[in-house]
Amino acid sequence: MTDPIGPSTSTIPNPSPTTLLHPRREPFEHGLLPMQKLIFTDPLQALTSLKQKLVSSSIQRVDSAALADALQISLDHARLVLDTLASVLHSESDPLVTSRFDDVDSVGADLLDLILFLYIQSYKRLLPRLHKDAAAVADVWPSTSAFDGYLSALSPLQLVRCNTRRFLPSQVDEEAHQLSYLQKHLANILSLLSEPVEGEGEESLVISMEGFEHLGFLIQFEDKGSDGDFLSQAAPIFANSDPDMPAVPVPASQVLGWLLQNIASSLEHVTEKNPAKENGPPSGSDQDVVKASPSVRSPCFIEGVSKSSYVKQASDLKNSSLKVINCHDSVIYILAPLRYATIYGCSDATIVLGAVGKAVRVEHCERVHVIIAAKRVCIANCRECVFFLGVNHRPLIVGDNHKLQNWLSHSLCHYWGPLVLSTSAKSAKLSTLTGGWCCLALKCAPPFLFSFDFSMVCHIYGSLHPIKNCLY
Repeated sequence: MTDPIGPSTSTIPNPSPTTLLHPRREPFEHGLLPMQKLIFTDPLQALTSLKQKLVSSSIQRVDSAALADALQISLDHARLVLDTLASVLHSESDPLVTSRFDDVDSVGADLLDLILFLYIQSYKRLLPRLHKDAAAVADVWPSTSAFDGYLSALSPLQLVRCNTRRFLPSQVDEEAHQLSYLQKHLANILSLLSEPVEGEGEESLVISMEGFEHLGFLIQFEDKGSDGDFLSQAAPIFANSDPDMPAVPVPASQVLGWLLQNIASSLEHVTEKNPAKENGPPSGSDQDVVKASPSVRSPCFIEGVSKSSYVKQASDLKNSSLKVINCHDSVIYILAPLRYATIYGCSDATIVLGAVGKAVRVEHCERVHVIIAAKRVCIANCRECVFFLGVNHRPLIVGDNHKLQNWLSHSLCHYWGPLVLSTSAKSAKLSTLTGGWCCLALKCAPPFLFSFDFSMVCHIYGSLHPIKNCLY
């Protein structure tokens, strides 16, 4: 029998001053589920116990039944966890990502990816600063976020009238907040990815190169996308490993020290480039703000469009993620293939969006008509909105919603309705009509094609300008 591979005792080189570490936005923006049983008081203890339980059962990939039993949740909620994890995974080659809808349970989720996904469910998003007159309008549009418990006292229209950007966190603010979260919890996260070996103290836990790669779910390096690059290739810890030999595990304490040093440098860099926000940019009600992203990591923004029609096509967008924020009394067409999209704080608008290959989140909107072709859709804290959805998975409705109408188009729509995770009984006031506006039979395996008939959309909304059919 061969001797077990021991941890490497080599010193770790100093990180390159040009190598910056960034959080992956996708798990934090599209991977959070407001389910109480997924939020642990002591996540390290709870998830260590869960990991040991599943490992003892010789489970390396976890299906819905095993997850439901381990967490004492319903099969529907366990399947929701797997579907949401698949939408934010960093590896496009993972079997959970490439599997068809009917095969998800037979494929299951990688145990370590699932552990990391469950750990970040306790993450709280960066809260907007309070409006100086919040108390005066608290009875107008009170809406508690399903994700972080933040009470938004302003309606979407009131937000834009009070110079929204002075109160909403910027992308740089959010990145710094996510980096701080990782800095605080990194020791626990590495402990969950580590393997025990013979030794004492800091030498008793090691991380293999395979375990280190799972950190790609949460972090990436400067100007590297989430696809195609191995995290270990950017880390000097495993840089000198013989490609023909198994990489030698590294003590978890050394990995922790190297990553904390990189996070500290990245936080300093982020703080330095954060622009002053005292006066803020012009209010969205004064002018349209449409911003392109400076790097492949950041989404494109369409912000503050008011009382106009607006069209973006694939050639206009440099990124695969998009955010439509604080647009009012407008018609907006996003006729481009995307991976992720967010619609936030819009009112009295019609938004056509598609196709989106990963996930869409619509939050804090009022009297908005949304036409979406997407794989997954999450609707949170919306009022009097109408959704025309061509989706692969059950729409998820969370939080405090009022008077929603959902028209679903799905190959399984005869027995599918939205999955509601409600924090208020008022969320139940929604009507769902299936197959009522289009006849799409979507396939699950990405990449997928949508033949999206916008002339039909224009027939439904006579006020819209006709647009020719678009094929993605």
